[in-house]
Amino acid sequence: MSGTHGFHLFDALMNDERADAILSDHGYVRRMLAFEAALARAEGLEGVIPSGAASAISRAVEGLHDEDVNEMAAAIAEGTARAGTPVIPLVKLLTARVDPDGQAYVHWGATTQDVMDTALALQMRDVSDLLDLGLSQLASALATLAHRHRDTPMIGRTVLQHALPVTFGLKAAGWLGGVTRTRQRLAESAPRVLALQFGGAAGTLASLSSKGPAVAERLAMELGLALPAMPWHAARDRIAEMAAFCGILCGTLGKIGRDVTLMMQTDVQEAFEPAAPGRGGSSTMPHKRNPVLSALLVSAGLQAPGLVATIMAAQMHEHERAAGPAHAEWRTLPELLRLTAGALKTAIALAEGLDVRPDRMRANIDTTNGLVMAEAVMMALGATLGRLEAHHAVDEACRAALAQNRHLRDVLAEDGRIGAALGPERLRALFEPEAYLGAAGLFVDAAIAEHEGMP
Repeated sequence: MSGTHGFHLFDALMNDERADAILSDHGYVRRMLAFEAALARAEGLEGVIPSGAASAISRAVEGLHDEDVNEMAAAIAEGTARAGTPVIPLVKLLTARVDPDGQAYVHWGATTQDVMDTALALQMRDVSDLLDLGLSQLASALATLAHRHRDTPMIGRTVLQHALPVTFGLKAAGWLGGVTRTRQRLAESAPRVLALQFGGAAGTLASLSSKGPAVAERLAMELGLALPAMPWHAARDRIAEMAAFCGILCGTLGKIGRDVTLMMQTDVQEAFEPAAPGRGGSSTMPHKRNPVLSALLVSAGLQAPGLVATIMAAQMHEHERAAGPAHAEWRTLPELLRLTAGALKTAIALAEGLDVRPDRMRANIDTTNGLVMAEAVMMALGATLGRLEAHHAVDEACRAALAQNRHLRDVLAEDGRIGAALGPERLRALFEPEAYLGAAGLFVDAAIAEHEGMP
């Protein structure tokens, strides 16, 4: 049975089928083959190998159907266990499919890491395209939430305690800002990260004599990758930068998930995930509506740092070719990319279907009998009494309100100093949350404008 020894029960929880296809064995082998075909064409154009041989190699790759690639992937997996690298069996299998006049020129002048790193760069490029589209979609959904609830008051919480009134638009704008900056990071890093790796055995391209740089230039153009100033086979900052990006994105999405899980609590009920049959249920309690999507985002935020740490530790390659650090990247980075793409798809579903409850948000502001407006009163009093005396007076009133289970406004109204300084109308106005939102609306507008300014 194919699934007897697999670990696939949880794959469907959070995945992006498009990213999975790119990062699959099939996707990787396809991209290694693309490197070999493009290399042959570039070398043929530069006169490094006969043009007929270049055409034969290119035809052999272009003629492969998905079934052929799947068969090759299975054979490469078996060969990798013996060779320690997938490129040796890949070259052998490809050579067997090339016309005799081209067989001698397969993989000409290249080395294993050229093929593997460039295939990985192609995977990173294609996943980056998916992430860019997904980030744009997520940002649009968050911008819609921020705009719709620009002035919807809710309680702000610091250290999990009620602090001051904010707006849900401000919270959504905070999520949006993180996504916008992540989109900026992705665009800024692309010319550095998505680069050809082609250096030959030790990074000099000596095997191609004086034609090495010209072949590299053509090869980068053929594959749609940036041409770096020099080969990067032992300098792994590009891989580390992509990993760090994924870690930041998963953390940004995890923050959204964490906030929504807290807002979904029975005692809070300020927002809910989109409902769907069977989603968020309990095996024993029919009434439960658990935060499934949000929990997955938090999970991604918790898993990503460990994967990022492995990639960071694997930067220390020995001299011109590493024994071990490169191997640590082979499974770790694709797993991190897959996790990130799945988390982003989950976040889009959450943001586009989020059920926001403004009435509940407003009610929660009032649960502390006006205590959350203490700062507003203190600042108003400070203009007359001075800040320290105002702080002392309001602090005493807060303690009395708590002890007597009374509204803070009523306790303050009984203090002659406060009554004289503010008057009853001003005191009542100070307990309107909408009047103490500061620049929240302007911050929302700025976050939306920054998003809309992205290309």
